[in-house]
Amino acid sequence: MEITVKYAREYAKVEDEPGSFEGDTVAHRGPTLKGEFCRTLNLTDMRTGWVFTRSIRNNASIHILAGLAAAVEQVPFLITGLDFDNGSEFINHDVVNWAAGRDIVFTRSRPYKKNDQATIESKNNHLVRHYSFYWRYAPPETPPETPILLNRLWPLVNDRMNYLTPTKKPIGYGTDRQGRRPRLYDKPATPMDRLLKAGVLYRRRKPN
Repeated sequence: MEITVKYAREYAKVEDEPGSFEGDTVAHRGPTLKGEFCRTLNLTDMRTGWVFTRSIRNNASIHILAGLAAAVEQVPFLITGLDFDNGSEFINHDVVNWAAGRDIVFTRSRPYKKNDQATIESKNNHLVRHYSFYWRYAPPETPPETPILLNRLWPLVNDRMNYLTPTKKPIGYGTDRQGRRPRLYDKPATPMDRLLKAGVLYRRRKPN
């Protein structure tokens, strides 16, 4: 019980500041699950909305780990937590050990509870699907370098989302004259604005 309480407190602390990411993979399979097809690893920070996107050849551990390693290298602040669904591409010894070796708190959502990951599920749609569509990206229909071509697109999309796209974040509930409880939101701000306000950017990566 003591271990559980300690872990819960640690996780609550991680979630309270930038660095706690929800993650998922999007399958570029087209109309069929047959054969090999490209996947896109999609991450979004719960506090700031910062996004990182990278396409990989398939869901093998070696490609998942390469995508996560790229995120650690390219996201301009520390990744302190990762929350995934129950997919086997994430829930395995390779990924769990990788996270533990970097002091990243690793959690997963409840089975069959899509609302547990509502943030990343929405990003899968209006980020990955919006720019790569529902096409199938896989040999022989497309060349084997497809992940490389998609990865030339994602930095541009991520820059647009992270630097130029203000978003609102829920901050609580109010009460209107009819007694209903409408959701309250903060003022729109870009993920970069939220990062600068939080003061968690590495000094060498802060804009002048």
